[in-house]
Amino acid sequence: MTSSDTSPAPTNPYLVLGAAIVLPGSGHVILGVPVRGLQFLFFMVILAWVTAKIAPPDASFIGRHAGGFLIYALSVLDAYKLARIRHTLWVHNAAQGSDNSHGGIAPHT
Repeated sequence: MTSSDTSPAPTNPYLVLGAAIVLPGSGHVILGVPVRGLQFLFFMVILAWVTAKIAPPDASFIGRHAGGFLIYALSVLDAYKLARIRHTLWVHNAAQGSDNSHGGIAPHT
């Protein structure tokens, strides 16, 4: 096995999920795609502003900023999905590189 066959373990998806929940965009930064995180932040602010302008005056805070909360939720899901895919691919590639010739599937007996 050469050094190009092994890759470092990706960030734990639950760590990325927690970071994305606490601070919007930080999950993407941990994953190494900060521009994507900034794009989510930009649209979060823009849609929160737009919904604040068109919402009725008696709406709650969440109702007045629903567009921003929607993008926030999508950002959290996107960061977790990216981390989960990277982790799953890493686990799959590590299993392929092992001595197991069946790739984790037991033969029929």
